Amino acid sequence: MRIKMFAAFATTLLLVALALNVPAAAADQHSGTWKMNPTKSKYSPGPAPKNITVTIDSDADNIKLSADGIDATGNPTHVAYTAKYDGKDYPLTGMPNADTVALKRIDARTTESTLKKGDQVVMTVTSVVSKNGKTRTSTFKGMDAQGQEVNNVVVYDKQ
Repeated sequence: MRIKMFAAFATTLLLVALALNVPAAAADQHSGTWKMNPTKSKYSPGPAPKNITVTIDSDADNIKLSADGIDATGNPTHVAYTAKYDGKDYPLTGMPNADTVALKRIDARTTESTLKKGDQVVMTVTSVVSKNGKTRTSTFKGMDAQGQEVNNVVVYDKQ
């Protein structure tokens, strides 16, 4: 009788532990919808886009990113990729100066993306989510499609 009760208790405890662990594993601070805050963002060279909304579905190992916006001249933009945080190249669409992205997770709040055109690195993007989870800051360093040096700091607010 004691063995059966212990087995039932252990099974229940295991199921509760697994149930509590699933949301923790699925939740990622980068996941969600993020809208560019133009007053806090700095574009060099400019001009800045009129707006950008980034939607991220991410866990500890994978990310799916979609960014839609309107550029400075009023044209719609769309950038998208699905990748793993393993440093390998994955297809990237919507950027004239890059066709692949490789991602690394630095820590729970920080990721690093390396953008390439062919085999040449054209830009690195470091993204950090604030401790309170309300802002995401992405620092872009590299070259744009015209060969100009880029040093953008884009601040996004969580929606």
